[in-house]
Amino acid sequence: MGRQGRVTGKIGPGLVGEVMIPIRGGVEAFYAHPTMPDEEIPVGTIIVVVEYSPPRTVYVARAIV
Repeated sequence: MGRQGRVTGKIGPGLVGEVMIPIRGGVEAFYAHPTMPDEEIPVGTIIVVVEYSPPRTVYVARAIV
């Protein structure tokens, strides 16, 4: 939690998005859902991980940049 990443597959209501997050010296893909159920987060947006649900799902919010 607290890690930043980038959206690579649109996140939104009824969608399972994808984000890439730097971990262990590399970058890994995770399924992503918005923390606010009605929020849409487009590809390329920088996000922050709010919650992690093993093995590969995260709940994210837009990062304040």
